[in-house]
Amino acid sequence: MPTPVHRYRSDEEDSARWTGFPFRDGDIVISTRSKSGTTWMQMICALLVLGTPELPAPLTVLSPWLDWLGEPQATVYDRLAAQPHRRFIKTHTPLDGVPLDPRAHYVVVARHPLDMAVSLYHQSANLDRVRIAELTGRPAPAGPPRERPPVREWLLSWVDREVDPRAELDSLPGVLMHLSDAWARRHEPNVELVHYDDLLADLGGEMRRLADRWQLPSPGPELVEAATFGRMREHADRLAPDTLGVLRDRQAFFRRGGSGQGRDLLDEAGFARYQQRVAALAPPDLLGWLHR
Repeated sequence: MPTPVHRYRSDEEDSARWTGFPFRDGDIVISTRSKSGTTWMQMICALLVLGTPELPAPLTVLSPWLDWLGEPQATVYDRLAAQPHRRFIKTHTPLDGVPLDPRAHYVVVARHPLDMAVSLYHQSANLDRVRIAELTGRPAPAGPPRERPPVREWLLSWVDREVDPRAELDSLPGVLMHLSDAWARRHEPNVELVHYDDLLADLGGEMRRLADRWQLPSPGPELVEAATFGRMREHADRLAPDTLGVLRDRQAFFRRGGSGQGRDLLDEAGFARYQQRVAALAPPDLLGWLHR
């Protein structure tokens, strides 16, 4: 099995937890940036694999986040080893940071970076950082949280931030590095790219396409309906990634789920700056696909 090219580490994640993971035939690895459709793709995988909208356990139990430091590695490995069905595993690590096993399938969901960033901004206020620190063994943050600027001002600063993309994966350079790596692998037989807007426009068609790629039964209308944003929000207690209490409000995790909100926040000059930045960070064919 090829060794990952890079190791990604943060206060809450370590991609080295993939080292030595015992893959099985048909495993599905869901590699996405934060707020780019991770939980949506986990739900799609659960419905396609299990064939029922009545999931036997909370989604985060069925599809654990393998590189998250909030749970012991052995606990996650044991849970996955006990699963009798095809496994579908969450990671926010780019594909060059996970083992690429020929027996497994890898799916990367791409969302317009401006929409992803706006969702990230709102998600930040919904996280219980004291609880996260407790779970990951870090000191709890001191004092009240810093007041953040309004979302438009924050978004402009996010576009302009110059950072190391491998250290700041949720930055604009980090997002486009993750997607550029996946884009370069898109012709590999076990790598699949999915556009967030395609899920919005034709959820049933995308689910049938993935089922065909992964040699799973084609989903009926009841499974497609169970994967809609509205239906998932109704079942937030079972579907939000929060079995250990890191969200203040599980329903708020499914805030809007649409597209275009990021672009609407920028004026002409701000959007021109965004276009200038992304042109320097990713190949034009990827940007054409991403921004269509």
